[in-house]
Amino acid sequence: MSGFLFVVPPLVGHINPTVGVAAELTARGHRVAWACADPDLVRRLVGADADVFPCDGVTGVERPPDLRGPEALKFLWEGYLVPLADAMAPGVRAAVDGFRPDVVVADQQAFAGPLVAERLRLVWATSATTSAEFTDAYDGMPRVAAWPRERLTELRGRIGDPSGTADPRFSPHLVLAFTTPELVGPTGEKADAIRCVGPSIADRPAEPGFPWEWLDPGRAKVLVTLGTANADAGGRFLAECLTALRERADRVQAVLVDPGGTLAATGGDKDVLILPYVPQLPLLARVDAVICHAGHNTVCEALWHGVPLVVAPIRDDQPVVAAQVVDAGAGIRVRFGRVTAPRLGAALDTVLHEPAHREAAARLRTAFRTAGGAHAAATHLERLGTGRGHDRQP
Repeated sequence: MSGFLFVVPPLVGHINPTVGVAAELTARGHRVAWACADPDLVRRLVGADADVFPCDGVTGVERPPDLRGPEALKFLWEGYLVPLADAMAPGVRAAVDGFRPDVVVADQQAFAGPLVAERLRLVWATSATTSAEFTDAYDGMPRVAAWPRERLTELRGRIGDPSGTADPRFSPHLVLAFTTPELVGPTGEKADAIRCVGPSIADRPAEPGFPWEWLDPGRAKVLVTLGTANADAGGRFLAECLTALRERADRVQAVLVDPGGTLAATGGDKDVLILPYVPQLPLLARVDAVICHAGHNTVCEALWHGVPLVVAPIRDDQPVVAAQVVDAGAGIRVRFGRVTAPRLGAALDTVLHEPAHREAAARLRTAFRTAGGAHAAATHLERLGTGRGHDRQP
């Protein structure tokens, strides 16, 4: 029996892919615990009996909704990722002392996990909940590419081993990538430690209240979502979506997710249902297309069900993931900030009615489901954990 400590940021999209892996490890008799700045969120997603070690976090971070490109990246790192690592580090150290893991499994954006593990000479694995880091997207902008490396070097000096050399985003022992080469493409020089296991899809706690009887079997179904982290940026885009969907009400029925309340919620509308949240996984099993921001989890969960996409990336890793969708033939990209209802409608009509995108999504569905998911990820972690973990120094 080995012990696995999952170090995760307090973000739903970064916790969900690990839920199935942790459940599989537990089913095999291993010990599992979590370190996170929001224990209640972990327990909501994992289960009320999850063993969670609390960490400090960062509050009051509000990224301007109009930031894009390198400026958005800089804000993400300076305003959130680096401060979060500094804040979490003491809690991660306490979790290691209290739980005694054999392996630390750290989210790719939870830098406190690998750096504390490095300092204590623990084996660590990376949980890569987005594939954007594999693509060297900023190779053509050397100053932008160098900037995160400089921040990580500074961070290592504060909470890690100053003599360490491993990039905290890429464990030299094991990188679990919740995707497949059929979507992400070649992973270049980082490929040696990367294991593409496909999406880790696990049952989630039930979210009561969705009106399943509202769905009309006679019309195509569309899900529109920008994820939980983009509520501040989505008002205009969601309004354009609403217009395009209403123009197709004779043949399309849509569920539109609006966590920020930018549109008026609807209950009796038979064409477009607007809700602050939805049970996404079971809903994806019933829809014919998805319009989204190209968030990695939403894309992979849609393709797990063989559903083609219209992607409108906003920032961060989303342009990279959107390019992967288009290159794989599984969807169409539109411009988030400038798209109009006619353009959205035309893209939606294409993915709904032309077979090429659905056929590509079906191929990715097959690739995802044969990659192994949580079962394969747990097997890789088991192998890493055998006979390792307590060669530490203070």
